[in-house]
Amino acid sequence: MKQNTCELETKLKRIKELSKENPKMEFKWLIQYFNKENLIYCFHMLDGKKAVGADGKSKDEYNKNLEENIESLVKRMRMNLYYPAPVREVKIPKGDGKFRPLGISNIEDKMVQSLFAKILSAIYEPIFVNGSYGFREGRSCHGAIKELQNFLYSKYDGTVIDVDLKNFFGTINHRKLILLLEMKIKDKRFIKYIVRMLRSGILSNGELTITDEGTPQGSICSPVLANIFAHYAIDVWIRDLVAPKVNGDIHMVRYADDLVIWINKNDVDRLMVALKKRLERFSLILNEDKTKIISFSRREITYGKEQGTFKFLGFTFYIGKSKNGKWIIKVKTAKKTFANKLKEMTKWCQENRNKYRLSYLWKIFQSKIRGHINYYGVSHNSNGVSRFIQEAKWIFFKWLNRRSQKRSMNWEKFNKHVKYNPLPENKIVHNLF
Repeated sequence: MKQNTCELETKLKRIKELSKENPKMEFKWLIQYFNKENLIYCFHMLDGKKAVGADGKSKDEYNKNLEENIESLVKRMRMNLYYPAPVREVKIPKGDGKFRPLGISNIEDKMVQSLFAKILSAIYEPIFVNGSYGFREGRSCHGAIKELQNFLYSKYDGTVIDVDLKNFFGTINHRKLILLLEMKIKDKRFIKYIVRMLRSGILSNGELTITDEGTPQGSICSPVLANIFAHYAIDVWIRDLVAPKVNGDIHMVRYADDLVIWINKNDVDRLMVALKKRLERFSLILNEDKTKIISFSRREITYGKEQGTFKFLGFTFYIGKSKNGKWIIKVKTAKKTFANKLKEMTKWCQENRNKYRLSYLWKIFQSKIRGHINYYGVSHNSNGVSRFIQEAKWIFFKWLNRRSQKRSMNWEKFNKHVKYNPLPENKIVHNLF
């Protein structure tokens, strides 16, 4: 398996090199990578604990006759007889009372998607723009936050456009996506299987729906396909067509469909008109009610003019004072995000308080606090994290005492428990400077 892994990684690395050397490079022979060895490798990389697809078959079940199953899959793909099964849709609570649709594919389809994703990433990763961060190797939410914070700090004056795209993943037009892919990929069978994957349909509550738009969230291949679409629809357009025509600078940071643009205030009106037309051309919808134009100027705030704030990846960006009294760019946990995280904590405590012993519940609680610190523990946000920990402790204490009619523990005794079983330390995990 090690040898096969090295062979696949070597070939993917070569594809990356070719794409980097020649951004206009066309790729003609990609379906050859869908062989037995590579698919077995992709199978072993899958998480066996994930929910099963529409066929109800788990990874362990598929593994019982793995070689035969893979050989059958390869044969069907070579004979043009492979058709992905419909994606099973489940609704995942978002924390604000709403639900996010999540697509779950069959094990066999996950393998194929995984290999498609690896090949597509190898082709497109070298040509993606620097301001694109979502679902890219070696890039993260905190990388996007840091770049945006540092750029804003480098500019004394300007305007921020907090762009909201309505149902981005659900409105990606299949025909236009395929046309974009065909600009670089000339392997017709490779393209044909992507078309089949996109049109495999969604199975929800026993009903099959097939549409001409959308990439199912949860699909292994969906993030890279969405990134490719946004790359051509938004990123390249801003870099190559908009930037040369504006009076000042323009800077974009995008994480999936979370997009922030910095621009000179004199160019805002023209950009908004052009952006709306550009999105319409790609069948994307600008949510005008939620898209915000924010004055974000340290020069103006120095003269007493109040400046706006905006949200990005769960944080609120604002202009505040440093310890020595200078106006700087700061971030804090967004108010809505903060409230939703506490609601999630309340729900977990309420649903699990009677299921496990205190020692086990406390370990999970510690893990949840650690996860919060690992994400929200950034420069300037220590107070926000500290407040979350304190309120989360109150929630845990409250529901601990509702395990029975008799009060389980008073606050003094609870604090002793915390002292001997400490919560993770509040610290800056991600330094933005």
